[in-house]
Amino acid sequence: MLPIFNESTGLLLQAIHFSAVKHRDQRRKDGTHSPYINHPIEVTKRLWDTGGVRDPTTLISAVLHDTLEDTKTSPNEILGIFGEEVLSVVQEVTDDKSLPKQVRKHLQIEHAPNISKRAKLIKLADKSCNLYDIIYSPPSLWSFQRRQQYLLWTEQVVAGLRGTNTALEQTYDEILFQGKQILKLT
Repeated sequence: MLPIFNESTGLLLQAIHFSAVKHRDQRRKDGTHSPYINHPIEVTKRLWDTGGVRDPTTLISAVLHDTLEDTKTSPNEILGIFGEEVLSVVQEVTDDKSLPKQVRKHLQIEHAPNISKRAKLIKLADKSCNLYDIIYSPPSLWSFQRRQQYLLWTEQVVAGLRGTNTALEQTYDEILFQGKQILKLT
């Protein structure tokens, strides 16, 4: 029997379309230069499949999580289409690109324990997806050392997200373990 579709399903589909349009000309920095939209979809799928997340606001926010940071999307666009709750979560997981990269990375570590549960869920799924990509399909210009540093940095961010979702945390830990073996950090 097929699940019952409701208004939340339509809003999730609208978010996928919105994100696809916003990211349409972007490619990931991974080894295959995959379409950028694959990433927010993968994060959302990880929340659903691994984390058992069924909260529409979290799933919609996950699809949109990089739009403010990486596209010309305005907060008012998200507010007008998806509402205040979604906008709030997306803003929580958005880096301020006007700050230097190292400052942004430090702020992610510092803010992780204090963000909402919805934002923590998205961060957990995002970090595990990104870490997997850095281990198995790294950007061609990334050195071995830069990959090692990224792995260690995600570990610091995720430390502040612990206690949010056991399944997502276990998946991250498994990827982290594999990464430490591959990148010789054990």
